[in-house]
Amino acid sequence: MDTILLILKAVAVLIGASMLGNWFLAELRSVKRKGLPWYTVYLSPPGMLVVVIVLVFPVLVWWIRR
Repeated sequence: MDTILLILKAVAVLIGASMLGNWFLAELRSVKRKGLPWYTVYLSPPGMLVVVIVLVFPVLVWWIRR
């Protein structure tokens, strides 16, 4: 039973990550089509989520393991 729960948690995280990645990629393509600066995609909602996850996740893991 624990294994099934662990697999379901992993699948949920992977689905969420793929949805965020697709959203970010769609924003990136839109920004490139419009000819806007490269950093504009990071100022969009999916870009901000990606930046926060990349910056906060390692600190959070370090803090929890401490």
